[in-house]
Amino acid sequence: MIVNSRYLGTLAALAMLCLAPVRGIRAQGAAAAASAPSKIAVINIRNAIVATAEGKQAQAQLQSQFAPKQNELQALQKQIEDLQRKMTDGARTLSDEEKAKLQREGELLSRRLQRGNDDLNEELNAAQGEIVDSIGRKMLEVLDRYARENGFTAVLDTSAQGSPVVYGSSQSDITQEIVRLFDQAYPLKGASGAAAPATPKPASPAPAPAPAKKPTP
Repeated sequence: MIVNSRYLGTLAALAMLCLAPVRGIRAQGAAAAASAPSKIAVINIRNAIVATAEGKQAQAQLQSQFAPKQNELQALQKQIEDLQRKMTDGARTLSDEEKAKLQREGELLSRRLQRGNDDLNEELNAAQGEIVDSIGRKMLEVLDRYARENGFTAVLDTSAQGSPVVYGSSQSDITQEIVRLFDQAYPLKGASGAAAPATPKPASPAPAPAPAKKPTP
């Protein structure tokens, strides 16, 4: 949010928060007594975290924090594309020495792009993990209180990896209710909590420009 889809990375925009691992959050509930009827609910914890006002605020903060580095990666990729275009356009006019120089420049820029992209992904993943853990711990408290007060014997997380849930009716989905209760319990201070636009995707490392072929006599 990179000009050429050939070089786009697969990292999602800040909604990618919902793909981050949710450590410390598990499906809640104890086994009910054999004679007692079971009352089960489902929740998508990852979607709930992103939907909270605190989660939306975190998205805006991450976008602002990583925008300068993302702009640097976009500029590097633009330089690589310009070199590729220059070699293509000058395939019949550039000397071998000029082609070799452009090739070296392209390889250098590609290495810089690779390192920058790796660093950005690492930093972004770490920042996202901290946010998810922070919101997740508080959400677990809200969920635990809600489940006990409403007599649920189990709450299943449909976003968990390997979740056994294959079906859950809309009546049993408490995701939005937990988001509402979370925002009530942890209101933002001096912030509207409006959703932030998605974070641009980090550029994927682009290959160095290939040497132009000499015209066949």
